[in-house]
Amino acid sequence: MIRRALLSVSDKTGIVAFARLLSGRGVELLSTGGTAKALRDAGLPVVEVADHTGAPEILDGRVKTLHPKIHGGLLGRRDLTGHRDQMAAHDIAPIDLLVVNLYPFEATVARTDDWETCIENIDIGGPAMIRAAAKNHDWVTVVVDPADYGVVAEAMAAHDGATTTALRRHLARKAYSRTAAYDSAIATWLAGQLGETFPDTVTFAGTLVETLRYGENPHQAAAFYRTAEARPGVATARQLQGKALSYNNLNDTDAAFELVAEFAPAEAAAIVIVKHANPCGVAVAPTLLEAWKKALACDPVSAFGGIVAANRPLDGETAAAIAEIFTEVIVVPAATPEACEALARKKNLRLLVTGGLPDPTTAGLTAKTLAGGLLVQSRDNLGADPASFKVTTKRAPSPAETADLAFAIRVAKHVKSNTIVFCKDGATVGIGAGQMSRVDSARIALRKATDAARAAGSDVPQTRGSVAASDAFFPFADGLDVLVEAGATAVAQPGGSMRDHEVIAAADAAGLAMVFTGERHFRH
Repeated sequence: MIRRALLSVSDKTGIVAFARLLSGRGVELLSTGGTAKALRDAGLPVVEVADHTGAPEILDGRVKTLHPKIHGGLLGRRDLTGHRDQMAAHDIAPIDLLVVNLYPFEATVARTDDWETCIENIDIGGPAMIRAAAKNHDWVTVVVDPADYGVVAEAMAAHDGATTTALRRHLARKAYSRTAAYDSAIATWLAGQLGETFPDTVTFAGTLVETLRYGENPHQAAAFYRTAEARPGVATARQLQGKALSYNNLNDTDAAFELVAEFAPAEAAAIVIVKHANPCGVAVAPTLLEAWKKALACDPVSAFGGIVAANRPLDGETAAAIAEIFTEVIVVPAATPEACEALARKKNLRLLVTGGLPDPTTAGLTAKTLAGGLLVQSRDNLGADPASFKVTTKRAPSPAETADLAFAIRVAKHVKSNTIVFCKDGATVGIGAGQMSRVDSARIALRKATDAARAAGSDVPQTRGSVAASDAFFPFADGLDVLVEAGATAVAQPGGSMRDHEVIAAADAAGLAMVFTGERHFRH
């Protein structure tokens, strides 16, 4: 049975109501600082921790709960005579319920880089008490989340003021998860402050958003977690309509939104259509509607059942046009009431608004799992700067070709390797992705461009008069030969092959302009 509770919270959501319920059951309330004041102001009887321990808060509040009467009360085993005798000898009263949430360290480092402010928001007493109570969960109930106040209250009502072993174990697990995530945030922040990109121990922490129906396939279990990274995207988005997102929906939506963010909304409207994590249509134009039409024309077959991302607020006219084909998800920074109305009849279509775009140039880390390990790397945050292009052929690209080459590189960066991307007038016209041979990627891009042209009533591939970008160098001239066959007039590639001279010679023979970027964009 819970007879004594210690309450010390930074987030005071619901604490007065919960404390009133406890007090009504005859539970003695211990508290500290601001929490004690909030309870006292609400008319509740509360004992200050300093009065309970007989030791004042010292060192500007850094030491207030680090005392044997607190930790002994949390850690003492009620089933051991030796523990009971020692607690009695030292006048240590059992504490049956601990309610603590920690100094807001994560929120602090998100809003300021002042070293002293951040350090002073590292909680010491809170984690120590949480860990103590969680260890002794056979006897002590620990609550670190205001959302659990109701669960504890229900258990006490059902069990004559006590909680169940199952609930205490669940809350203990949750408590250790919280302290682990808290320490992870501190360690990650300190590593960043010290310039240690890859410290000797790396930790990642996430908060469960939802358990998903299944993973990539129905026989795989899956869940979605949110990290502390403040990056606009699928993890921060509000879903305005549609059924629950699947594992594949989330993965593809992230891919689409990260790509559309490559294009600044102040410069042009951009639309990205993604299928299975690869773009099948990308375009920029003065308006979203024009960009949608150009992006869809690249590969209208693959666009069916795809994910659509925009870099500007979605308007009603564009929303109505997108709704004409089956679309799984639309993700945008914002949506007008007219756009929401246009999509409302598509009950299963998910509409996500993120409130902003991620910065494609921001540094950060990405990770993927291996058997027994993690691969961690910095984000590919390089753009495409025409000023850095090195012209390697007799003919230099025209200004229009140069602009399309930069566009093509930005797209290629987000396509699975090996990658060939054809672009023309600010739109993709053929994409070849994820092949073991770069030649095969080029041929797939050409075939898709040919199919799209025929669907539009033309026998001329859309790649005629386009430019092309490759995510990595051409090991032989055969890949370039396919681009020539496709009708490309200019090519961008990183360079660096032992046979660069052969590829340059083939480009000159065909009258192509070719630039080396010096930057590879493999994506696996």
